[in-house]
Amino acid sequence: MHLDTKALLRIDTLLVAAIAIAASETVLAAESNLGRDIAANCAACHGTAGRSRGGLPSLAGRDKATIVKQIQEFRDGTRPSTIMQQIAKGYTDAQLEAAAAYFAAQRPD
Repeated sequence: MHLDTKALLRIDTLLVAAIAIAASETVLAAESNLGRDIAANCAACHGTAGRSRGGLPSLAGRDKATIVKQIQEFRDGTRPSTIMQQIAKGYTDAQLEAAAAYFAAQRPD
């Protein structure tokens, strides 16, 4: 069987599109997991999935922009804390955004 150039071009185009879709789904999954993975570091103080059981604030269900702003303030030293200033310095803005998105998506129960 002999395929003409047009048919081969269509096959190539479909193959490239399929690879692009698969790659974008992989990136989205990795970004989703990044927020969850970073948020896991917060569980000791702020509870699993941001649901605090102690004297520290819960993060679950809070506004993403507010969480990011407050963590950046800790990191920049404009918001006082005993521990959060040091913890926040260990994260990039993208990591903070990912963790805040994860917390914002959790039900506060």
